[in-house]
Amino acid sequence: MAQPIVIAGAGSIGCFVGGLLAASGRDIRLLARPHVIEEIRVHGLHLTGFDGMSVKQKSIEMSDDPAVLDDAGVILVTVKTGATRTMAEQIATHASRDAVIVSLQNGLDAIEILRSALPGYDVRAGMVPFNVVPMGEGRFHRASSGDILMEAGQPALALGVPGLPVRETSHLTGYQWGKLLINLGNAPNALSGLTLVEQLSDRDWRHLLADQMREALSVLKAAGIQPRSMTPLPAALVPSVLDLPTVLFRRIAAKMLTIDPKARTSMSYDLMSGRRSEIGAFQGRIVTMGERLGIPTPLNRTMQRLVLQTEDKGAGLPGLTVEEIRRSAKEQVDHRVDEAR
Repeated sequence: MAQPIVIAGAGSIGCFVGGLLAASGRDIRLLARPHVIEEIRVHGLHLTGFDGMSVKQKSIEMSDDPAVLDDAGVILVTVKTGATRTMAEQIATHASRDAVIVSLQNGLDAIEILRSALPGYDVRAGMVPFNVVPMGEGRFHRASSGDILMEAGQPALALGVPGLPVRETSHLTGYQWGKLLINLGNAPNALSGLTLVEQLSDRDWRHLLADQMREALSVLKAAGIQPRSMTPLPAALVPSVLDLPTVLFRRIAAKMLTIDPKARTSMSYDLMSGRRSEIGAFQGRIVTMGERLGIPTPLNRTMQRLVLQTEDKGAGLPGLTVEEIRRSAKEQVDHRVDEAR
């Protein structure tokens, strides 16, 4: 009998992935917070998608006890980066050394933490390119397109099921850097209070996203890192496409990505719910690398500072404008120049 797959830290992504795997007959267990478990027990698990997909999973095993990891054959880690070390400790305490650990997390910090904390385990990187919106009452909505990528290894895990394509690759690190570049859009989306479609339909916002990405690309180039894109458009050309007039941008973007009109980034939902975001794994990573390499990253630094300030206030989405963010970045640069004199 096949060993179960445990979703370690089942939030939006974890419930969506685990629910589709369970709907296809896989033995799935959700390791989740009590409020998530209670919500699904009361309402069931209902998964929907921008493409019209609708799956209702009435029965799925759930627990908030990490002992559920004891006999796992595969562990899909879906916690936010900040909770990775705690989850790694639970895995080390409970999971068999034969279990395969897969990080389905944002950024690159999480997989580095898992590998450092779990020596001797088969730890593989993964990447989820789409976002999932928590709708309440056990409902989770996939709001954008893309296939899950997973680091190739032996044994092959064959986790792909209907509605959830999974591809293995030997170039995952490059794709992770490419995803990090895209994830830099999480912060401006959260700070704006707009939907993704509204924001991407505004050329001023796209210019801001492009300038922020150019900073990051300069840092990656200096570090000798070549990000890979999951679309036909190379990562280095994304800023130029963002700068195009809106009519041309929409034509090109429509061929590469589908986004639900109501979709926002996960960071927006973090701020709306009063949770800490993953800003440190996105802009924070670029800022730290830039400091080490002597490359200024004023926009990324400003995004990080504004998100952290918003988290501290706990007042939801601040609704900032492009002009306010650019002014804040300029003031920060001027202040650093004055300090250096």
